[in-house]
Amino acid sequence: MARARMGSGLAVTVLLLPFGGYGLARAGVVPEGAPIVLGLLSVIASFVLLPALCEERAPFRHSSSHLTAHTLTGERSVDLNQITTVRLLTTFSYGSAYRTLLVRDAHGVRLGITTERSRRKLWRSIEKADANAARGIPKPRVSRAARAHLGLAPGRGLVVHTVLALLLLTVSGSLYVVAVLRLGGQ
Repeated sequence: MARARMGSGLAVTVLLLPFGGYGLARAGVVPEGAPIVLGLLSVIASFVLLPALCEERAPFRHSSSHLTAHTLTGERSVDLNQITTVRLLTTFSYGSAYRTLLVRDAHGVRLGITTERSRRKLWRSIEKADANAARGIPKPRVSRAARAHLGLAPGRGLVVHTVLALLLLTVSGSLYVVAVLRLGGQ
């Protein structure tokens, strides 16, 4: 858990580099255009680093109640019997949409599921939790888009999610670039 926080902290620090560069440029320590260069490098690094922090990578292990996988921040194991939330993260690259199911359990462990085998295990776990909800056992919060991606709901939620993810990525990226350019004096 501490490694995950450290990885997230690193990603946020990379995003904030241009603002530090602005302070150094105002003090005359670095050239005036430093925030622009730092901003462009930060955008590239962050869009690659942030989604990959908790994604599963080989080797991974499956048991009846746990998914365990290596990630960039170390090995993570999610308890499938104690899932609290499941949501879908959509990123874009080279004209394709890449989808990762972000699963969090009651212990606070988060794992990004990308393989078909892990999706099947998660699907069975959610089906079991939905069936147990009739007996008063709390079921996990699963986003509409995650349900659609797993085949547990109609696909409309997936289309809306994809459009919103693209708009959010475009708007936030544009605002970040504008802020960096303003800091650089352009």
